[in-house]
Amino acid sequence: MSSRAASSPIRLSDLVHPAIAGLISVIVNYGGTFILVFQAAKVAGLSPELTASWVWSVSIGVGLTGLFLSWRYREPIITAWSTPAAAFLVTALATTPYPEAIGAYMASAAAFVGLGLSGCFEKVIRLIPPGIASGLLAGILLPFGIGAFGGASVDPLLVGLLVVAYLALKRFSARYAVVGILVLGLALLLVQGRVDLSELKLEFAAPVFTSPEFSVNALLSVALPLFLITLTGQYMPGMLVLRNDGFRTSANPIVTVTGLGSLVMAPFGSHAFNIAAITAAIATGKEAHENPSKRWIAGIAAGCFYVLVGVFGVTLAAVFMAFPATFITTLAGLALLGTIGGSLAGVMADPASREAALITFLASAANIKLLGIGGAFWGLVVGLLAHLVLNGRLLRRRRAGRTGNEAAAK
Repeated sequence: MSSRAASSPIRLSDLVHPAIAGLISVIVNYGGTFILVFQAAKVAGLSPELTASWVWSVSIGVGLTGLFLSWRYREPIITAWSTPAAAFLVTALATTPYPEAIGAYMASAAAFVGLGLSGCFEKVIRLIPPGIASGLLAGILLPFGIGAFGGASVDPLLVGLLVVAYLALKRFSARYAVVGILVLGLALLLVQGRVDLSELKLEFAAPVFTSPEFSVNALLSVALPLFLITLTGQYMPGMLVLRNDGFRTSANPIVTVTGLGSLVMAPFGSHAFNIAAITAAIATGKEAHENPSKRWIAGIAAGCFYVLVGVFGVTLAAVFMAFPATFITTLAGLALLGTIGGSLAGVMADPASREAALITFLASAANIKLLGIGGAFWGLVVGLLAHLVLNGRLLRRRRAGRTGNEAAAK
């Protein structure tokens, strides 16, 4: 447990902003990418009951792991389902029997448990220079910053209201900027009749157990890609989000706990969950709370909201998904402005690594996709290669030269 958090008492006024940050991260997650789960379920030919069980398992699992990790380590450790893995499953489930897919989910989850217990992943994270980490995060988040304004051509009234309200609140009451645009945006959508809650019926979800089956084909064509995609596309940038905002919890328990959670929930349909990246940045920065020791409350709030959605299955998830895409992208982009700015400052902070960090930023923003692996991984690879070429060998040569000169002088 962080001594910084333990020595700082929690007041009622400390709850509002982290709770809103947690809510926004949940809305962005469901509203932005959860449609992939429904698409994958349709491709697999799953019944409504199995689809609802998938929603239940992934939501409950994400909620409980995030709750536990945030409470245990007093840091905003936001967990989420693997979005790139869900995109992969849209095609993979077309040719893989569902029980074999469940077996592949379990194999991938077991591999993450082993990775967390080994301690190897934390050692890799520690080797990444701060400027490279900032460049990766800035590149990943750049499309969301652009998206905050890109929707103006489609919905100028909504985007204009949110942007103007954000600027006004930032000027006069910065703490309430994100809270204000959420409330104003929802109010406008309700007035315009673009969010209809009249047909909302809260129905409890019923988990359905599917006995796993294991095959070499599913292990190679589903489990292995699922593991690699989630590791490179979610865990790596997710841990760097935490590091970028000054949080130092080891990756080992995070990987282990989320891996165990995925393993337990897999027979009910959950494909994989992990530490979040983009939505985590909403809760780890200053927008969640000025005091970093209070931001763990956002992790608790997000976990509670995920569990709430899971309890009611498809019902609440469908509500979040019904929000207009423009509202989701603008809300996310404005909520992430502070984090994007801080990351860009980190990119330029160290003159020695500035160019390599800038290359990382641009390569990550380009979202390179090769060999079925997403842009975060390749942006990091390009950035580390640039850092090695521009700094690594030159530094060693200089040190060796200085050592030789000093020895000669003596």
